[in-house]
Amino acid sequence: MKPSGNTSRLLALLTGLLLAGSASAFDLNSDQPIKVSADSARLDDTEGTAVYTGDVRLVQGEAYLNADRVILHRNEQGVSKVESWGTPAHYSQPARDGQKATDAWALEITWSADENVIVLKQQARIEQGSNEFRGDVIHYDTVRRVVTAEGGSTESGDSGRVEMVIQPRNSEQTDNETGSDGSTQGQ
Repeated sequence: MKPSGNTSRLLALLTGLLLAGSASAFDLNSDQPIKVSADSARLDDTEGTAVYTGDVRLVQGEAYLNADRVILHRNEQGVSKVESWGTPAHYSQPARDGQKATDAWALEITWSADENVIVLKQQARIEQGSNEFRGDVIHYDTVRRVVTAEGGSTESGDSGRVEMVIQPRNSEQTDNETGSDGSTQGQ
């Protein structure tokens, strides 16, 4: 089944929102450490977990995650998974290569190095500049650059549908900025 024009534009927008971030998102191959601050911490070397609670802030370079509770999972290679919960949790990655900074909010944000996937669950929202995308669940495969989004139930008072706001093209944009359809020009 061929995607509709709206679906293609949606995927292009999400790819534009998240592509710039895949290079500047938390990166296990980076020389920069992931720094964590919180009100309390519990480290379990046997399980390979660290649980942080109370105004948790993870920072690597200019990328950061703020949440109420975070669990870091470790394997032989280092941090393999970050699970976070907040009201909402907030992930931010800096502007890069002509793209604007990207911010994401959800009640639950999970990043998996092993699966190369970022998952935003419940009241998920992504913003890049004036462009905005909302859904109940958003999956982003950082290797294949595939975004999948789902609307939620209407019990929470939302529409139950995936929603987006795409700003019109601006004649002052450079060739490397995101266009109104979310695509990146000049590639």
